Amino acid sequence: MKKMKILVTGGAGYIGSHVANLFANRGYDVVVVDNLIYNQKPPKINCKFYKEDICCKKSISKIFESEKIDAVAHLAALIEVGESISKPQIFYKTNLAGTINLLDCMLEHNVNKIIFSSTCAIYGEPESVPMDENHAKNPASPYAKSKLSIEYILEDYARAYGLKHVILRYFNVAGASPEIGLGENHIPETHLIPRLIRAIKNGDVCQIFGSDYATPDGTCVRDYLHVKDVAKAHIPALKYLNDNGAPTALNLGTGNGFSVREIIFALEQLMNLKAKISIQPRRCGDTPILVCDGKKSKQVLGWEPTNSSLKNILQSAVEWEKQKALNL
Repeated sequence: MKKMKILVTGGAGYIGSHVANLFANRGYDVVVVDNLIYNQKPPKINCKFYKEDICCKKSISKIFESEKIDAVAHLAALIEVGESISKPQIFYKTNLAGTINLLDCMLEHNVNKIIFSSTCAIYGEPESVPMDENHAKNPASPYAKSKLSIEYILEDYARAYGLKHVILRYFNVAGASPEIGLGENHIPETHLIPRLIRAIKNGDVCQIFGSDYATPDGTCVRDYLHVKDVAKAHIPALKYLNDNGAPTALNLGTGNGFSVREIIFALEQLMNLKAKISIQPRRCGDTPILVCDGKKSKQVLGWEPTNSSLKNILQSAVEWEKQKALNL
């Protein structure tokens, strides 16, 4: 029996590499496309790898033609919120135009199943917490707007062309898998937890952007989800598509929120070091609190986070930073 062939775009990135690794371990035939613009390494798993950009439709079309793809997990995107505000053009070109290229290649090659990596940032300022999938959509950055635009495009392609899709709206993905050599390695690093770990370890200043939000301690509150749990959701999502499930959008999160100060305190305890803190002005595009209502993902996919205790997330991230330092 022919193994199902999955194209993972952005499959050399932080989340994408976990997704590609899990699909390969579950016996799928994996094809990875990544442009490696952040100096990532190609995946070490058993897969076919193409160094290509989704913005080049001709190159992507050739991959579909030669590989006979059955389904797509689409994670390729520019993700840094601050950069999207200062350089919206490249975010819309990559995230929006690149995705349209990918979808059109799918249609041309009769591929009708896609799992799309979206974000809780599409909700914007919370009207209620926790946030379910019906929460109002008010994205505050070009990054979030590009993701929401793609969601609308997927809905239209489903109606017009029968494109089957599952949209996964991630809350704050964190943690690592040091045991298989996977973790965050962005250049530059903009995510909170790896930045804090490095600052605390090196005796550098930990910057807090805004301490006057309407939260218990004045700092932003986020719902942190282990990257392993994010990857794990793609397996039942693909099964759902194979079982002819209707197009759907699902939150992925834990339902628990932690503030920046709480993360710093937890890391101080874990690393047995004291953090130096500097309060900076709020960043444009940041919202006070983002916490997930994930009931629908459990109902539809049977998915629940099993690796996402704060302790597990932070321990794996600290161990990953140690591993990276040893490999330098």
